[in-house]
This record gives sequence, C-alpha cells and structure tokens, in this order.
Amino acid sequence: MKHALVTGGTRGIGAGVARTLARHGWSVVAASVSQDELDAFAPQDGITTHLLDVTDQASVDALFGGLTGLDALVNCAGILVRGAEYDIDTFARVLDVNLTGTMRCCLAAQPLLAASGGAIVNTASMLSTFGGPLVPAYSASKGGVAQLTKALAGKWAEDGIRVNAIAPGWIETEMTQALRDDPARTAGIMARTPLKRWGKPEDVGALVHWLLSDQASFVTGSVYPVDGGYLAM
Repeated sequence: MKHALVTGGTRGIGAGVARTLARHGWSVVAASVSQDELDAFAPQDGITTHLLDVTDQASVDALFGGLTGLDALVNCAGILVRGAEYDIDTFARVLDVNLTGTMRCCLAAQPLLAASGGAIVNTASMLSTFGGPLVPAYSASKGGVAQLTKALAGKWAEDGIRVNAIAPGWIETEMTQALRDDPARTAGIMARTPLKRWGKPEDVGALVHWLLSDQASFVTGSVYPVDGGYLAM
C-alpha cells in the first residue's frame, strides 16, 4: 500500500484529492490547521486526519517526523482573502501559507520521498497565468508555486522525486461559493468555460492520482490546468 499526505486535505480540493486517492487504495493522511475542520470531515476508509499548520516549522517537523514512510505529498493548503490582500500583513500571511508553506512541506518530505522514489503535486492556479486584481497575494503566491515546482523538479530529479503542479480553474469549493451564488459572475465564468460547468474537487483528484501513478513516470516539472478549457479562451 502506498502512503500519501495531503495538506489542506479536509475541505475543498484537498478533500477531493484525499478521497480520490483513498478510493484507489492509498493510505492517506489528510491534514488541516483547523480542529473544527478535522472534526467535521466525513470519515472514509483509508483516510486518517492530523493537525498541521504549514506556517509553523515545529508543526511541520512534528507531522513529517512521525511518518515511517511516504510515497506522495500533495500540497493543497491555501488561503485567499478577497479584497483585503493590499494590506501588507495580509499579503505576507497569504504568501506564508500558500508559497512558503508549500516549500516547508516539500523540504520536510524530501528525505522520505527520496527513500521511496515518490512524487509531489503542488497546487498552483489559473492565477499562476494571469493576475487577479482583488487577490494580489494569492496571484503572486500561485505564480510562485508554479515556478517553485519547476525548480524542485530540476533539483530533486537526481533523488528520483517527480514534482508537478495542478492549476485548478473554477471548482465547486467553499472558496468559490460567493461567486457561485452570484448569477452575473457565474454567467461570465460559464461564458468563457468551454465545458460549461463548474469543476468538482474529484475532477482535480483524478488528475492528481494520475500524476502520482507509474503512468506519469516520465512527467516532472509540469503545471497542469484543470479548468474546463477556461485558459484556452
């Protein structure tokens, strides 16, 4: 049995990824910074939960140090503070979670993944490609995740570790609830989305599962959109 750790794994895209991997026979640790989220997460065979604050090195060290083996790390922990990211403290906090937090977990996982010949999947975004005027920190962090993914792929190939990223589009999560509740915003998004629907967390999970599988053994340093064609328009 293969073992995966999914940060931000108890809600949204992270939960979709954790459940997809578990359905395919993986043993998954779904980590979250919130005890309330852990308590609310619906149990599923193959998934255990754990507290993790990706901005706290001690928290990261405690979780990774307790693992006896790891085949995959999926970094889904992330925040967005729409309309407030021009405040410099908020800007720094978003980058600390989304970008530096991703790096902290990658560094902590590296020895374990080198031992197993494992893989990393980071979570970038459509906003790794174009800017979001209301979310400058989120945009900057996700652009950074895309470039970090390429840098780590080049460095850690010698250790047998593949590093890729997903770039989700408009997915049905708590983060997009306000947009989905706004008919005008939804109409604009659907007008540019060739597949004419919102994505589901499981759509992202399916791609992550493939990237972690042996079928993707010659794939590293790539950023894969999961956006229904939105970036193509």
